[in-house]
Amino acid sequence: MKKLVFLTGAGMSAESGISTFRDSDGLWEKYPVEAVASIQGYMRDPELVQNFYNERRHQLLTVKPNEGHKLVASLEDRYDVTVITQNVDNLHEVAGSTNIIHLHGELMKATSSKNPNDPNCIVTLPNDHLDIKMGDKAKDGSQLRPFIVWFGESVPMIEPAIEEVNKADILVVIGTSLNVYPAAGLLSYTNSHCKIYLIDPKDVNYDRRLGITHIKKGASEGMKELVDKFLSL
Repeated sequence: MKKLVFLTGAGMSAESGISTFRDSDGLWEKYPVEAVASIQGYMRDPELVQNFYNERRHQLLTVKPNEGHKLVASLEDRYDVTVITQNVDNLHEVAGSTNIIHLHGELMKATSSKNPNDPNCIVTLPNDHLDIKMGDKAKDGSQLRPFIVWFGESVPMIEPAIEEVNKADILVVIGTSLNVYPAAGLLSYTNSHCKIYLIDPKDVNYDRRLGITHIKKGASEGMKELVDKFLSL
């Protein structure tokens, strides 16, 4: 069974109605990045940051996976699939994907402010108790915080992601600008026989030497075209 790896970004979930950060009408227009997505911003005003992610969780419950998410999950019948995502939503999981690496954390989880990557402190928030409040404690006694990798923090899942990309026979990149590192650097870890596809309606800057096949469509339409291509092989 061939190894198929997906690398997905904000464009993967945009069709589901989740606001992206970098588009002209994205979340950065309303919230400065340093205020809500950096460790410095959290230390300066933790309550603002908590409220921001509380709102994101409530929004997430109002949306569903799109056809692109579902098609990614459906390929597990034919391939050994790993999804590496820059997104913090759980739409890949809800769509049925079973092997997912979240590079930037998971919105529906909370963790310790003192040791955010301590597995003993990471908890999944129930749908009926989505808000983290100041005073809520992690297992180590510190303030609970979102399980999100902020600017200024390390990306602990990048090494497992590199290992998966290195084993890939096919790498499919969906809805990412390839501007955010270290995720954007994953393409340099593909092996010599790996075929690379990019699904994005926009022009994307990438190394032309990689021989990438660019499908200039959104996530759902692009995945439909790619699945048809795979089925014809």
